[in-house]
Amino acid sequence: MLEGRAIIQDTDMPVKMQLQAMSCAYEALDLFDVLDCKGIAAHIKKEFDVRYGPGWQCVVGSKFGCFFTHRKGTFIYFCLERLNFLIFKGPAATSTPTTNAK
Repeated sequence: MLEGRAIIQDTDMPVKMQLQAMSCAYEALDLFDVLDCKGIAAHIKKEFDVRYGPGWQCVVGSKFGCFFTHRKGTFIYFCLERLNFLIFKGPAATSTPTTNAK
């Protein structure tokens, strides 16, 4: 396991979920090469989908920008070693009412 400590930059997740996110990140870094950001992100996403239901997204990398919408209580952004981790669940899909033109 890596010796580094995760540093949370921003979050609105419950503490238990935050700990799970960081635990998944440590686990993924043990399983994948640190340069395999796609593999690391996929591992974390799958773990969160299983544990907390489908719809989770994960971005991992040393440099990235983003703009997103998330469900309240499902967002965390933290740093571990040289990598940044963004995990969130997208908002619930809402159906758009259709109108019949006459």
